[in-house]
Amino acid sequence: MPGQVSVETTDGLAVVTMNRPPANAMTLDFLAEGAEAMAGLRADLPAAVVITGSGGFFSGGVDLKLAPTLRPAEQAQMVAGINRLFLDWYSFPRPVVAAVNGHAVAGGMILALCADRRIGAEAASYGLTELRVGVPYPAAAIGCVRAELAPAAARRLVLEAELVDGKEALGYGLVDELVPAEAVLPRALELAAGLAALPARAYEIVKGQLRGPALDAMHAGAADDPMTANWIAPETAAAASEALDQPSNKPAQGV
Repeated sequence: MPGQVSVETTDGLAVVTMNRPPANAMTLDFLAEGAEAMAGLRADLPAAVVITGSGGFFSGGVDLKLAPTLRPAEQAQMVAGINRLFLDWYSFPRPVVAAVNGHAVAGGMILALCADRRIGAEAASYGLTELRVGVPYPAAAIGCVRAELAPAAARRLVLEAELVDGKEALGYGLVDELVPAEAVLPRALELAAGLAALPARAYEIVKGQLRGPALDAMHAGAADDPMTANWIAPETAAAASEALDQPSNKPAQGV
């Protein structure tokens, strides 16, 4: 399925859009397209990047229908792809703004945490819900959570694994500000343009200084991630099925 991740560049600003309806959920193909898009961004280095979703979701994380069906080799590929996704975005040398246009759940929320600024939709739901579907965190995923959230916020969000509303997400530091859904992308582009005006070489160096220790730990963990061989457990299928069986107005609590 081509076109799950697209890149458009205007006036030096790149907009990366996830487009895999209905929830922009992650699969092996989706992760491969994302890695290809990232390679292009690193080759061309736009002045700044905005990452956003389509429809009512930013991203629901890993596809819950897919995860319990993965064979061991596919689980290993998925864990490696998730680690690469977060390492690529967290280490990107130019400004990154997350235009969180809709629900951001599990891996989708962590992708937003990789950004330098996060603009959230007021009516969206947010959460780190991996535990609820019986799936531990790959090394880069939990590393990003530790680096970006205060310890008390990380403890509550990770170990309770509940969805929160926009106001709670703002209080926990999941997003930096809230605006109506239709204003998310324009506000993100405004912020990206402002960050792009800062000295590019210094921005890259300072961002590396700020995130270097966390990235070193994430790289070390991902290089020998125990989740590669032990990610999906027998309990995952039942937990994922229960999470998918949500009211139609509530996003599934994904991986």
